Amino acid sequence: MTTSRHPHGLRAELETLTTEAFRSELAEIDQLPTLEITKIMNGEDATVPGAVAARLPQIAAAIDGIAERMARGGRLVYAGAGTAGRLGILDASECPPTFNTDPSQVTGLIAGGPGAMVTSVEGAEDSRELAARDLDALVLTDRDSVVGISASGRTPYAVGAVEHARACGALTVGLSCNADSPLAAAADHGIEIVVGPELLTGSTRLKAGTAQKLVLNMISTVTMIRLGKTYGNLMVDVRASNDKLRARSHRIVALATGAGDEEIERALAATDGEVKNAILTILGGVDGPSAARLLAESGGYLRAALEKAAG
Repeated sequence: MTTSRHPHGLRAELETLTTEAFRSELAEIDQLPTLEITKIMNGEDATVPGAVAARLPQIAAAIDGIAERMARGGRLVYAGAGTAGRLGILDASECPPTFNTDPSQVTGLIAGGPGAMVTSVEGAEDSRELAARDLDALVLTDRDSVVGISASGRTPYAVGAVEHARACGALTVGLSCNADSPLAAAADHGIEIVVGPELLTGSTRLKAGTAQKLVLNMISTVTMIRLGKTYGNLMVDVRASNDKLRARSHRIVALATGAGDEEIERALAATDGEVKNAILTILGGVDGPSAARLLAESGGYLRAALEKAAG
């Protein structure tokens, strides 16, 4: 069932949102030279990191909550409509190759289903019930975390996802680009990145989309750092699924250990290409099976496994 909102009421609601505000000073932008338009747009984009910086404490608190639950076997789920939903799916899809996560560990839901990634699904964003059904298919538990994403902070699909997830006991995060949003109010952790009016009135794939991408980068990356998926700033859980990633795996082992090419190749061969294990065999002076055992005993944290090997 789709939640219907009266068009006059919705128009009045949109007029109150900074993301929808009209900028009269840009009313003649189509008359400007291309270079001038790009300069204006670049200047607008440069304001986004500052807006994100103003909300770093809220972002960090959400990440700590997500990481604590994921450490107990929970999942991270993004939910949004349109651009917001696409950004969530993009971030989720990049976790398996970057951090060797199971595809179900970080997932993205978009109003209207996978087809909505490339084609707009009319009315899907207006349904709280659709969000509840999509989440029910995942069988949420209190170890899971759900991040609702909506530039306006009022999209029924995103708000409904957060409300339903919270009722299921999951940790909830509401990421929006307007202050005092229903999405943030519905969530355990409200993150409101107020980027102001867009260059093109209401085109929230611009600054709002950039802000959402920056925050999602932080959520997934810092969560994975907290879960031991990195060693320093090295992606030691990278999945070597193609030639580029195999070459990157070799380089990561080299940066972590300082070992020569032949020793690195032997270590990767002895550990079936697992970067973290290969580093442990070199720095810890253990064989492949021992490296796997030590990492398992250490919950996948390489530093802890190295301490065990040294002890």
